[in-house]
Amino acid sequence: MASKAVASGERTEQKALRVGVIGAGIMGSNHARVLAGLPGTTLVGIVDPLTEHRARATELVGCRAFASVDELLAEGIDAVTIAAPTHLHHEIALDCIARNVHLLVEKPIASSVDEGNEIVAAARKSGVTLMVGHVERFNPAVAAIKQAISGEDILSIGITRVGPFPPRMSNVGVVIDLAVHDIDLIRWFTESDIVEVQPQLSSAVAEREDIALLQFRTASGVLAHINTNWLTPFKARSVTVATRGKYVMGDLLTRQVTECFGFKPDGSYSMRHLPVGHDEPLRAELIAFLRAVRSGGHPAVSGDEGVASLEIAIRCLETPPRPAASAPPRKGPRLVGG
Repeated sequence: MASKAVASGERTEQKALRVGVIGAGIMGSNHARVLAGLPGTTLVGIVDPLTEHRARATELVGCRAFASVDELLAEGIDAVTIAAPTHLHHEIALDCIARNVHLLVEKPIASSVDEGNEIVAAARKSGVTLMVGHVERFNPAVAAIKQAISGEDILSIGITRVGPFPPRMSNVGVVIDLAVHDIDLIRWFTESDIVEVQPQLSSAVAEREDIALLQFRTASGVLAHINTNWLTPFKARSVTVATRGKYVMGDLLTRQVTECFGFKPDGSYSMRHLPVGHDEPLRAELIAFLRAVRSGGHPAVSGDEGVASLEIAIRCLETPPRPAASAPPRKGPRLVGG
């Protein structure tokens, strides 16, 4: 009888997905806020070992809060988002996979490539959906840039991501915190692996690297660079892409994207502003994740892609950060004249 109902075009009501959030910091609280408002989704609760984090999440979102992952999983969960500190991703992800729970893991997927690969392999073996939270892909300005360069012969990419030092940051530097976003975007824009890495790192005011100038070459021959730091008193997020036929400029904060085209021998060219959507990137990302869970389809950012971007970021860190340079003391007699 059920097949007859489907054949006649009747719609069956979709069961609500029971989801949870692990980590009640700033990012995890935002996950909970968005999930609580999505149709077809029941936010079961949020996990955090810190009492103050649980209290804040309950006040902001109005959901239940648990002190441990086991308590949340015992409630019966279809999917989780993991927004805990990176060093906990591996253990938490494997625990969720062992319970056949689908998962979105915030970037970076893990603390090391080996841990990331273990998560990917376990998810593949268990048949659960694994997506990595590279939310910048869902920025409407980034989506507009991606569409504008589709089918183009890309020559170079330049990305700037700078701002002040975040007080919450303690265990990673700018490469893992910021540049990994843009490493992912370079791979996504070019649809090519990064094969050459030339990092310049410095530790000027923080314990770990707080300035990074990173240069790359992709397997397809595209040259790319990332400028990122925690020394700029204001946030700036910009992307430029040069192709043989156009030059695209995007501001990821104001979400303005401009395309230069029709280059003439006299140096003149035409410009136009491209249409950009207004979706909240995190909401779009979580909708994409839950859609993949429901359909069993390929997630928007796979575990393998997350590991690949992490691997490049770690390669950038192989060159240790240097302290800020200062003028060396003069040696020997000072020469006058000559």
